[in-house]
Amino acid sequence: MSLRAAQKQMTYELFLAKALELFGGKGYSATTIDDIATAAGSTRTTFYLHFSSKAEVMSALLTKVDAILTTADDPTLTAVVASGSRDLIREWLDRKFSQWDEIKPYLTASFQATHEPDVAAKTEQWFEDAVGQMTEGLDRAKRFPPDRRQVRCVLAFGQLEYLSRRYFSVGWRIPREVCLDELTDSWCHLLASDN
Repeated sequence: MSLRAAQKQMTYELFLAKALELFGGKGYSATTIDDIATAAGSTRTTFYLHFSSKAEVMSALLTKVDAILTTADDPTLTAVVASGSRDLIREWLDRKFSQWDEIKPYLTASFQATHEPDVAAKTEQWFEDAVGQMTEGLDRAKRFPPDRRQVRCVLAFGQLEYLSRRYFSVGWRIPREVCLDELTDSWCHLLASDN
């Protein structure tokens, strides 16, 4: 990578970091492009060399969250669901719970930006991708009637998403281990057992 390309990448990452800080402090709607540029020690013109809008910044932050969440997945969500193993399901869910503090600022900002069509579309695509990976796991295992697999995955992932939103808002009102046990039981019922 050339020095110029490295500087450009550093500036891009600085804009993302400062935007995330501002979204957390002022809120997404109250943060302006000028605020982001100033916090990064830059200008509006330089901002527009990297991003076309504040919504594009939020989309880039969501891409970072996706990388945070998926790089730690070994085995993958598809493989976990295909296995039907309670232990693997619990381990996967536990890993997600452990990532929530790291991703909280990103997702809290994205929840504030759902009025932005691009952010709403990216968030919906993220949900659909996760459900698709889970459905692929049920397809591989040939578990449940084919017309019921996707809805089971929507219900299971929806529970995880709702619990994460509650955690981001109020923390662990119910002990983490209790939440993990109950969510694991629910996922096993929806994804692992034919009963």
